[in-house]
Amino acid sequence: NVHVTRYPASGSISFSKYHPGKYLVAWHPKSSEENERTTVVIKTPKFGEILYRQIAGAMARRIVNYAEKGESVQQGDDSGFIKFGSRVDLFLPLDCQINVKLNQKVKGAHTCIATFVDPNEKEEITY
Repeated sequence: NVHVTRYPASGSISFSKYHPGKYLVAWHPKSSEENERTTVVIKTPKFGEILYRQIAGAMARRIVNYAEKGESVQQGDDSGFIKFGSRVDLFLPLDCQINVKLNQKVKGAHTCIATFVDPNEKEEITY
């Protein structure tokens, strides 16, 4: 049930693409591959790339994405929105510690989704 989306990390946009598609309900397993969506990749200085997707659902049918390739972005800033809400998928490095539970409701710019510890620096980074 996402409306406003925010950048999950600071860095530069290395990829931003709109994908037209279907309007399956957001929780459908194929919605992240078949529905209208945007895909954005942020290159971060600490650990590489993070990918997130805004996915339209059966009711939303309108995604607004602010991310532009080459742009510098800050964690927590608005990255766009989905009219009537829908779903956002966040792809993080495999060695992140996930701080939320399955089906937990989270709030943008308030809930810490995951923590990443750089093994070379021992510095925690939160999403």
